[in-house]
Amino acid sequence: MTIIDPGRTISEAAEATGLSSHTLRYYERVGLMLVPVDRAPSTHRRYSDLDVRWVGFLTKLRSTGMPIATVREYVELARAGDGTSEARMELLLRHRVSVLAQLDEITQSLAAIDTKISIYREKVDPS
Repeated sequence: MTIIDPGRTISEAAEATGLSSHTLRYYERVGLMLVPVDRAPSTHRRYSDLDVRWVGFLTKLRSTGMPIATVREYVELARAGDGTSEARMELLLRHRVSVLAQLDEITQSLAAIDTKISIYREKVDPS
């Protein structure tokens, strides 16, 4: 007897991804899912392991500041198949440059904060 995995409910997928159900529905509505999310006979969404992993990747892109429009462009390329590998790589390389610039800016800001902390430590405990 074969047991078919019915997939995760939207609540379970939300818990697995750390996103809200609202955000998962939004990602689906704006076309960010790699493939359409399955539906149970009751029409409730059922998220596969692939869906959850994909949302995890989308979350990484978004957490690095990639705009939804660029994420959508990446998704469209991914859906188009292996013939778009070079275009996807170029898109990610461009985004990587942006992320590195953000990291540099954050590193500089952290250094400024550390300098201020050092100044206050000297004032609070000059020994």
